[in-house]
Amino acid sequence: MKELKVKLTFLESILGTQTGDKDVYRSFIGSKAPDARTIEDEVEAVGQDEVIDKAKTWFPRTEDGRPFIYDYWLRGFFKSACSALRSIKDTKSSKVKAYKKKVDLNIFIKDRKNIIEDYNLEDITECQRPLRCSTMQGERVSIAISEEIPAGATVIFTIQCLDDGDIPLVKEWLDFGKFNGLGQWRNSGHGKFKWEELENE
Repeated sequence: MKELKVKLTFLESILGTQTGDKDVYRSFIGSKAPDARTIEDEVEAVGQDEVIDKAKTWFPRTEDGRPFIYDYWLRGFFKSACSALRSIKDTKSSKVKAYKKKVDLNIFIKDRKNIIEDYNLEDITECQRPLRCSTMQGERVSIAISEEIPAGATVIFTIQCLDDGDIPLVKEWLDFGKFNGLGQWRNSGHGKFKWEELENE
């Protein structure tokens, strides 16, 4: 098994993705967790505020209040990047057939919780934007609110590949992060990142 330790530096602010409504999280998002035993852990990480803003998305937090990124956010990014690059001729991703299965069964993130660093907690703000949709009753507009960590923040994690030959593929996916990154509203540019390889200890 080959390990690749990387550091992401966010070029744009990154937005939280987890709902503040624990009941919604437990019944829907938690049910999508890769292991049912992790649901309670993830529900707890949403936070213990006296009043939870159900319309807002947050970052999960450690017991001492530090925001982090779950391993499956990163693996979901790998799937999204491969899906986008498969249509680009001469990319490594264009040669991958069952890319979702490859990520699910061959490529892992070593730590479940990956701490976001290099910013001050008081610099966390809110990003508010309108959401528009067409319904049978006509156009409807609502407001989406997400917790926002500023550009320049970093996260370090280790990628584990059961097949050493997948390392170049993973690096290609990481390169895609400068175009489309992590978190809410990433198609607008939020969550874009650059990456660098670090030496394993």
